[in-house]
Parts: sequence; C-alpha cells; structure tokens
Amino acid sequence: MSLPADSARVNFLQKLRLCYVTDRHSFAETASAKSRAVLLDKIESGSSAGIDWIQIREKDLTGNECSALTRQALQRVASTATGEGSRTRIVVNDRLDVALAARAGGVHLGEYSLPPQEAKRLIQERQREEDFLIGVSCHSLPSAKIAAENGADYIFFGPVFATPSKAAYGAPQGLERLAEVCRTVSIPVLAIGGITLDNFAACASAGASGIAAIRLFQDADVAAVVQALRKIML
Repeated sequence: MSLPADSARVNFLQKLRLCYVTDRHSFAETASAKSRAVLLDKIESGSSAGIDWIQIREKDLTGNECSALTRQALQRVASTATGEGSRTRIVVNDRLDVALAARAGGVHLGEYSLPPQEAKRLIQERQREEDFLIGVSCHSLPSAKIAAENGADYIFFGPVFATPSKAAYGAPQGLERLAEVCRTVSIPVLAIGGITLDNFAACASAGASGIAAIRLFQDADVAAVVQALRKIML
C-alpha cells in the first residue's frame, strides 16, 4: 500500500483504528510449521475483515525467518485486495532491517530500542519516508512525549488494562492516564493491553485513536470481532 503524498499519509494516520499484533505461540498448534500456517490464515482473515494494520511480532525468529514470514503476510494481504487495494498495512516489530528489506508498511519500535529519529534517517537513505510508518511502544507520559518529539508517527500506550502479555511492563496504566497521554501528544495514540469489546468504547472516549491487541483478534473469529468493533465506532 503506497502513500503518494504527505496529505495521503496524514489521511491514513487519521483513520488508524484497529491493529492486530501477532503471536503464533498462543495457538494450540505447537509445531512451528503448523503455527505459522495458522498465523498466515489469521492474517488473511484479518485483512479480508478490514483490519487497518497487522504488526508482525514474532521476536524469536531470525532475521531471515522474520523476513520470509513478513513477505508471506504481504502476499496474503495482497490476495484480499479489492479493486481499490487492500486497507491493511503490515508493520514489523522492532526489526527495521526486515521491514525495509521486505517492503513492509512500517516498523514498530520498543520504548528502549532504536530511536525514531535514527530510524527516520535510515528510512530516508532507502527513499521510503513517504509511505513508511514508525510507531513506538510507550509506558509512561514522558516516554510518549519523547517519542512524539523524536518523530514517531503514532504510539501504542499501555498496558491500559491488566493482561498477561504486558505483565512485565508493570501495573495497568488505566483510562485516566491514557486520556492524559492522548491530550498531551499530537500524534495518534493506540491503547494496548487487556482490550476487549466491553472496554473499547472507553478507550475511544479517553481520546485513543484506536486499539492494538493480540488475544482480542487472535482468540476469536477475527471478522466477527472487527465487525463488532466497527459498530461500536459508529
């Protein structure tokens, strides 16, 4: 998916709402090949359902393995494209080298990984700046402000609610702190951590531009979840 101009880029960012973050290890299938096949099917289903973007977050893979998976994901997304093209953008967690080599739509950086401004420099060298997004995970207001000041296009903030996948990042931030971050930074903020159909609307009311989640999309019929979330957004 290409963004030909800055105005198109801004328009895309304004419409960001739903992000499926992958974790193939959470599938019942334990064999590597089987879990990858299930994941690719889930990615295709998510794209068909109209998810705004999918983050490839498989941290145990080597660079070559992650690159191969990203290319397969891009092929699955392309297979769902309509005459106007697919709405779904593939971004890669933390591996800027993989994202650029596979021609993904962006990279999502950890709070303490490559700084956004350094990522931008490398992206400019590859002449990908116009259509390549940089996201950053943030777990405090100061880190959110730094990410925005240093050139991030959007941030994930959380964990907003309790969730096993984000337990290492401390106690839940809560809706009040989410609202504070959304008021303070000028870039889109997506809530992450324990997001459900029941609390999605509260995140939006707090100012979040959307949500990112693993289990919400991965543990259910992704098309049904996306449809339900879209109805809440209306």
